[in-house]
Amino acid sequence: MSQHESLLAAIAESRAVVGVVGLGYVGLPLAMETARSGYRTLGLDVSTRVVDGLNGKRSHIQDVPSDLVATHVTAGTFSATADMQRLAECDVISICVPTPLAKTKDPDMSYIVAAADALLAALRPGQLIILESTTFPGTTREVLKPVLEKSGLRAGEDFFLCFSPERVDPGNATWQTRNTPKVIGGLTPACLEAGMAIYSRVFDTMVPVESAEAAELVKLYENTFRMINIALANEMAQACERLGIDVWGMIDAAATKPFGFMKFTPGPGLGGHCIPLDPHYLAWKMRTLQYKTRMIELASEINTEMPDYVVVKASDALNAEGKALNGSRVLVLGVAYKKDIDDLRESPALEIIDMLQKKGAHISYHDSYCHEIRDDGHTPIRNLPMHSIELTAQTLGATDLVLIVTDHSEVDYQLVADHAALVVDTRGVMRRVKGKAKVVGLSGTHQPSREARVTVAH
Repeated sequence: MSQHESLLAAIAESRAVVGVVGLGYVGLPLAMETARSGYRTLGLDVSTRVVDGLNGKRSHIQDVPSDLVATHVTAGTFSATADMQRLAECDVISICVPTPLAKTKDPDMSYIVAAADALLAALRPGQLIILESTTFPGTTREVLKPVLEKSGLRAGEDFFLCFSPERVDPGNATWQTRNTPKVIGGLTPACLEAGMAIYSRVFDTMVPVESAEAAELVKLYENTFRMINIALANEMAQACERLGIDVWGMIDAAATKPFGFMKFTPGPGLGGHCIPLDPHYLAWKMRTLQYKTRMIELASEINTEMPDYVVVKASDALNAEGKALNGSRVLVLGVAYKKDIDDLRESPALEIIDMLQKKGAHISYHDSYCHEIRDDGHTPIRNLPMHSIELTAQTLGATDLVLIVTDHSEVDYQLVADHAALVVDTRGVMRRVKGKAKVVGLSGTHQPSREARVTVAH
């Protein structure tokens, strides 16, 4: 029996052991699904805190409840380790490590290279390696494959190599790991067959593509599409300000078109690990091929400038009330990068707070999902840690300006409207409430909600 046939048999008979390298927002949900699918799953992470917590039946990821971790730990279908040598036990290994950008916006491959080096030390014939980390087209073939073939084993013959981009949307209650269609591409037809064999038992819908490079590009295209359309919405907000038009009402009206339009809304800037970063992987790759991705660069410029635009809006709103930003008390509502999650990665709130502090404002914040902002070496804010304060009539009344950056559903916006004097609303949520507060949006002073009303002719 060939290595390929042996692997397929182990997968079909649920004897295959699955390893997941990196137990963050992507890796831990994946590990829970492979365990749920009947495969003994070994999670690997360099953080002993993460490993000890998971083995102690405690989840550190909002979308993965601790009782789910406890179920699989108790059943013996999942365990965690920081010992990368245990990769040798695994028949299938999914790599879910971070892929950040350097300050120059060039790809930082250090985490993938470190994972590849750990795999090289444990690689044996018959293993399937699936890279899930978002990266530039060619990474699987040009970066991962050469490292692993230092073992003397050949990809597609002795071991098998695929790319399958993660499609995780933190906080999404509808589309989760299992029911989100799963794209996959292999280095060879045998690699793709092996990847399809395991993941078709984990995911409801599989989408095979022609190559690993095609799968890598799928992910970048998805998030570049979103980044460019968000930039258009942000530009429309600035255009609407100059035209005296409410951007939110305009977008709501446009969204009534039942064909040829997809709704995107403006905001204070891009956040999260994907949309602010992924398009730059494609832009970098194309620069190596002497091609300039002009739409990516222009959209990035627009989105990158939004925190500055928000700070100017805050300063102008205070000036209109006869107050200077320097010395004013500003309460930031929401610091996570999007609503109803606890993820601070690349959140525009951090940059906004930093700029406001540098201009002399006294900053506090409220976010029931993010109780603390710690110094992780990347956070630009000074004087950390900061802690969320309680949102009350008293705290609102003692504030010169409330700045809504993240529109968490749990916030009592009527309380804000009734007790704040001045609000700068970057998310359009204050259009739904009325109160004494003066509310300024991205495109000017808010009017009461103008969500498009459709009149049906009879």
